[in-house]
Amino acid sequence: MKICLIIDDYLPDSIKIGAKMMHELACRLKKEGHEVTVVTPAPGSKRKKSVDTLDGITIYRFKSGRIKNVNKVERAINETLLSRRAWQAFKEEFTREPHDLIVYYSPTIFWSPLVERLKKLWHAPSYLILRDIFPQWAVDQGLIREGSLVEKYFRHFEKRNYAAADTIGLMSKKNLEWFRKEMKAKAATEILYNWAENSPVDATGLYRKRLGLEKRVIYFYGGNIGHAQDMMNIVRLAKKMQKYTEAHFLLVGAGDEVEKVQNAIVEQNLTNMTLLPPVSQEEFKRLLAECDIGLFTLHKNHTTHNFPGKLLGYMVQSMPILGSINAGNDLKEIIESAGAGYVTINGEDERFFENAVKLLDEERRERMGKNALRLLHDTFSVEAAAAKIVGRAAGRNAGDENMVT
Repeated sequence: MKICLIIDDYLPDSIKIGAKMMHELACRLKKEGHEVTVVTPAPGSKRKKSVDTLDGITIYRFKSGRIKNVNKVERAINETLLSRRAWQAFKEEFTREPHDLIVYYSPTIFWSPLVERLKKLWHAPSYLILRDIFPQWAVDQGLIREGSLVEKYFRHFEKRNYAAADTIGLMSKKNLEWFRKEMKAKAATEILYNWAENSPVDATGLYRKRLGLEKRVIYFYGGNIGHAQDMMNIVRLAKKMQKYTEAHFLLVGAGDEVEKVQNAIVEQNLTNMTLLPPVSQEEFKRLLAECDIGLFTLHKNHTTHNFPGKLLGYMVQSMPILGSINAGNDLKEIIESAGAGYVTINGEDERFFENAVKLLDEERRERMGKNALRLLHDTFSVEAAAAKIVGRAAGRNAGDENMVT
């Protein structure tokens, strides 16, 4: 089977978890005998298009404006143009090389014009990997005013994005339930958990030495440092943990709350917190291997139920998980029922703090870390994700719109 994967960010230059996940999926599909093509933008490129390969995967890159870490207006314009620019760059190749399955990743919500064209051209089914329900989360956070022209614009493309899919894979049971109730899309819907290739990295001690953290218990957060995460939640935790001198919080990433966190570190004299800029995927894995606890936070105002991709990296490295989530998110049940860590509701600061203290115990961390790795194997494997996506395309799950596992 020839499979086309479409995503707005890809390796080797990307630091985003979505890029890593999609490359791991591409490699798994190739290993199973499929031919894979990836379509992705090349922001800032001077060439209209280029074709290269990575680990045997063919990658079509097209010229695009910047869509990451830029102001909201510029990002919206450039994302809106993604489908048009992709088609204009590769319409000859698309016409000459039909594929049997289209798999596209959201965010972004702007792939529908391209997917619609390709479905009509190739007579191929489409599978939407839905990881971010936008603009709903932005409305929840007050970043977009409900009923505004901006919201209506994004809602138009959101609905079109869903309409272009034959199947939509959501990341958790709660997300699936919410989506079916609120969005009422015509596509078949199912749970498609996030995934990761089990490829742990050995710790070298290099980063601990460089950062002066040789004898510390490191609580690690890696990824977007933004409003949707409520990074001050971690700042409050670090402040309460100051009396435990062995504990240190290490944050790595970029986002719209970086300056806010930097200011808090200085103003509150948080000597137990370090904030580093983004690093490459390979460096990220080496750094992660030297840490002790995987940390995540989600804003309490979310009405949807996100599963942060960063958790997969923590599981790969057999790290216990410490998290704070919005009410109703089934992440708490998934992680705690597996004995893989502790999860509290955002706002339960005292309980969040108590759980962080519990993980200072080395034996507890080791036990929960092993459980986290087991959870990865049982639930979040790339093999399972590939099988579900290809299974839908092959019709093995045809008509089962209510499948939830």
